[in-house]
Amino acid sequence: MAQRILVVDDSMMNLKTIELALVSGGFEVILAPDGREGLRLAESIRPDLIILDVEMPGMDGYEVCRRIRRSSALATLPVMMLTANTSLHEKIQGLEAGADDYMGKPFETEELLARARALLRRSVISIQPQEQSSGKVIAFFSLRGGVGVSTLAVNLSAGLAQLWNGGVALVDMVFTGGHSGLMLNLPLRYSWGDLATKNSEEIDADTLDHMMLSHACGLRVLPSAPRPEDNEPINGELVSRVLKVLRSCYNYVVLDMPHSFSEPSLAALDAADEIILLIAPEIGSVVAATCAMDVFAQLGYDPEKIKLLINVTFERGGLPRKDIEKALGRSLDTAIPFAHDLFVSALNRGAPPVLEMPTKPLGILLEDWAFHLSTEADRHRPAATGSPAHKRVHQRQLQRQGAKA
Repeated sequence: MAQRILVVDDSMMNLKTIELALVSGGFEVILAPDGREGLRLAESIRPDLIILDVEMPGMDGYEVCRRIRRSSALATLPVMMLTANTSLHEKIQGLEAGADDYMGKPFETEELLARARALLRRSVISIQPQEQSSGKVIAFFSLRGGVGVSTLAVNLSAGLAQLWNGGVALVDMVFTGGHSGLMLNLPLRYSWGDLATKNSEEIDADTLDHMMLSHACGLRVLPSAPRPEDNEPINGELVSRVLKVLRSCYNYVVLDMPHSFSEPSLAALDAADEIILLIAPEIGSVVAATCAMDVFAQLGYDPEKIKLLINVTFERGGLPRKDIEKALGRSLDTAIPFAHDLFVSALNRGAPPVLEMPTKPLGILLEDWAFHLSTEADRHRPAATGSPAHKRVHQRQLQRQGAKA
């Protein structure tokens, strides 16, 4: 049976143009001449995808999208917005309204079909509980901002998903200004704010599956609510419950942590199997890392649970590595080289380097790092039948072994 796409536009010419393009791709198309009729049809026929024009009289596309996201029956439907205005401000408005994609007019038929198919593929990803609660929980943490916690959490989770064909959840624990979803160019539908209204006992795999965003690489994301007040009811008990369920459903759960030891943060850190403590090569960051390590010791965390990562966030003048290690009293485990321009460009486009440039030096480093942080069982999987990312890592390992011989 052909997948059904609802197209909402006040221009009959636009409706016919979009209909012809979609029909050529094998889709069944339903047309609506305005926002109100579009909502009525969406509720009655439950299409597989909705394509909205932005500028419509009476009820514009943004309002239609917001109402779709507020409807329990329609909230998970993928939505693409079409508009002649492709400014950054308009795109942000669309994403905040809950659109999954934002495409300019006029369009090429091939691009429209490719984007529609990508949204439809993304919408069917779901989670299933595993037989045992065996998922690995990795937390990215720093008491000092600006050291790349969110950037590296996003890249690691995307790298893991690409390596092992999904099975990875990224959880945004930054309840004031968290942007993990935005860094992956994902719209907000539901968030932690919606979970905050529920009792812990109500949280199960189906609930979280309904709430989480899906990325094309197979990654699932639980975003922070955009308004801090919506996150205020979140407590340690709720965080513990959510992470327990996610651990039972995913092979990996990656936590993008805030720069604090609040009650929800402590609950997340307690649940983590591994804490990646980020440090920049400057004195304030080193002092913050020392403080964090003291707190970890007071909490009774095994030192092996803490991994030290230095992220070189500026081009020159940083503290020498040996001096940082001396101050911390232990060696650094991982180093990310200076790559400011690449990371900023990726952030603005919602395209993590580990996905966008897997054969370039930065992408290679991030992909190899994700493999290194994988479980022993995954690292020993046969590469011949694995993902393209796994095969790339395996090939590089063979090359390095050959160079040493």
